[in-house]
Amino acid sequence: MTCKNEDLGSSQTTSPSSNNIMSSKTGARRLPPPENPEAIQTRFKVIAAFWAVIIFLGFPIWWKTTSIYRARLPIQDMVDWADGKVCRPVFPLEIRFEIPSLPESEAHHLLRTTQHTLDDLNEFSAHHLRLKLSDDDPIASEEDILGQSQSAVDEKAETTLTIRLLPQEDLASPRTELHPDTTRLDVYYPPSQVPPPSASNPPLSAYIAGELQRLFIEEKAIIAQVLSDSNTGGANTNPPSSNNQQQPSAILDPISPQLAESISRRLRRSMKYAETYHLAFSLFTPGIEPSSWDVKTAVEEYISPLLQAFAPINNFTVDAQVQLYANFAPTMPLPEYDELQAAWTLKKEDLSAFINAAEWPLSPSIGSGPTINFILYVPAPSQSPMVVKESSATSWIIPQWGGVFLLNPPLSNTDSPSNPAHLSQEALRPAFLTFSHQLLTLLGAPATPASLPFRLQTLIRIRAATLLLSASSTMGSLARLTESLPSIPIPANVATSVSTTLSHLASACEHLREGRFHAALADARVAETEAERSFFEKSMVGQVYFPDEHKVAVYLPLLGPIGVPLVVGLLKELKRIVANFRAKRRRP
Repeated sequence: MTCKNEDLGSSQTTSPSSNNIMSSKTGARRLPPPENPEAIQTRFKVIAAFWAVIIFLGFPIWWKTTSIYRARLPIQDMVDWADGKVCRPVFPLEIRFEIPSLPESEAHHLLRTTQHTLDDLNEFSAHHLRLKLSDDDPIASEEDILGQSQSAVDEKAETTLTIRLLPQEDLASPRTELHPDTTRLDVYYPPSQVPPPSASNPPLSAYIAGELQRLFIEEKAIIAQVLSDSNTGGANTNPPSSNNQQQPSAILDPISPQLAESISRRLRRSMKYAETYHLAFSLFTPGIEPSSWDVKTAVEEYISPLLQAFAPINNFTVDAQVQLYANFAPTMPLPEYDELQAAWTLKKEDLSAFINAAEWPLSPSIGSGPTINFILYVPAPSQSPMVVKESSATSWIIPQWGGVFLLNPPLSNTDSPSNPAHLSQEALRPAFLTFSHQLLTLLGAPATPASLPFRLQTLIRIRAATLLLSASSTMGSLARLTESLPSIPIPANVATSVSTTLSHLASACEHLREGRFHAALADARVAETEAERSFFEKSMVGQVYFPDEHKVAVYLPLLGPIGVPLVVGLLKELKRIVANFRAKRRRP
């Protein structure tokens, strides 16, 4: 028994050592075999090759193909133009005096006293009149102009108005006459009112200054309104200080409420400026007659002279059409018969629904520019004559769209009255004369004075100022856009357009200061066109709606599966290198 116990104890004593030997053998079998240096070096080269391709080839290609090109823009200059720090539009108008009846000394004295009176009356520093005698700087004749270079002719200031002083014995007080077809003002005065050399404020000078103020009052008010709407502050040539900035309301002396309302209404009615307008004349009738009209001869007689006068400002294309069975819109209230007026009437509040845009073929986008529509509506014989109830008028203007004329031709004297089958030029005369006045209003021409050339010159100055301010504002908007959205591209053509815009803006401003308004308008038109082209560049507009979050959403599904194995392999290799480096440092 003792022997058995000893054997048992001996066997129990040797059992743990045998278990340790077996576990160590099992662990040795589970460990991977050590890598040889060639395999480690091969793995290192593979990982290094992948990252070298990514860093030295893939990343530059990605950077080149996805980078956004942003051309350099003169941001500060663009902002300064928008803020009105570079140019404040001024309008020095040259008035020429022809005084053949007075000696030169008396003529100069009359001009000096008139100029002083004008300066005292004028509170609008941006708009001032400069009086000159024609003998001081004679206007070049046609032969002289042909012999000079074009640049030399352009350097001369334009004559806004020519005043002829004519003595008349039978007058008790001076009177004026403005020629309707020219920019000439005749002033008839009694010889007794010729100012003596000692007079400081003669009545004749005060009268001439008052007449000039009256002629230009509407132009001043419109320009003041344009400058106020542009938020340029004032019209002084020097920028206002921060402590004493001139407010728009102080630009011009208070004008009558009637004139202010008239100017505001005309500005709301007028079309936005465009280099080319398309005029569409349309004949509409609810029946089958009239089916033809002498529109070509009517346009040539009543509209073409006006379009030729507008040639320095706008270009025009003309089209005409006839539409039979043109009924009112279903929402349009039907005309009502008024026994007092003995006519069918349309209420003023219903005129906005007169145009049946759903059925009448009126395309607003014919041609290269905006369309101005002129509607000649011939009512049915059963509803003729047709007028506006409140005013008995037969025409009205649709703001920023066109005009309408109700033509009530004489009906045939038969049992069943009918409209004439053809409208002659004489029958179209009232309508087209009305269309010509409506066209002036829609193009923004002032209502006064009676001289059309005078009003067109005023419109040239107004358009030059409007386009200069509009292009300047667009430059400021483009500068703010490019700074607020650094992710949008700026193509080279945008930088070129901006440079062209700023150059023509500077030239237009200089022409305004020198009184060359036709040249100022030409430069302002180019500046406006280039400014609009740069602001609405397609590549820039498209990139605005592609934010960075979209880019991340595109790249993550592509880079995730590729990047994770490469990054993990790189980290393991770096960990091995660091471990080997530490092991070498521990060795004695």
